[in-house]
Amino acid sequence: MNLRVGTDDVRSQLRHPMKFARGLGSAKHGVDHWWVQRVTAAALIVLGLWFLITVLSLLHADYAVARAAVAKPWNALLLILFVVTAFWHAVLGLQVVIEDYVHTRWKEVVLLVAIKFLAVLGALAGVLAVLRIALGV
Repeated sequence: MNLRVGTDDVRSQLRHPMKFARGLGSAKHGVDHWWVQRVTAAALIVLGLWFLITVLSLLHADYAVARAAVAKPWNALLLILFVVTAFWHAVLGLQVVIEDYVHTRWKEVVLLVAIKFLAVLGALAGVLAVLRIALGV
């Protein structure tokens, strides 16, 4: 190893060989994914408690009362947030499981696309159902 003092080569020659690996390191999205997963989990705790309280308060109510409760603007908004957050959190969790335990690349891609497609489909169906009730359609 030839170390020339006073040049930038000294710093580059002292770096670990892994520093020069291209395309193998962090994609810089791990922390974002981790934070979003934690934020959606915290939101689901709050929204889940609200949902549980709402459902328990409607336990002995008839269909018209339950429909009227969902049609209230705040309840409709919170229910939409609950549905979207639940599907988003599920996609994030399943993505981690698939990336960690599915080792065939094409299977991994197919599963990730299928999960995202099904989650979007489920979230849209849930949001559409709440909007139909809230708007009286």
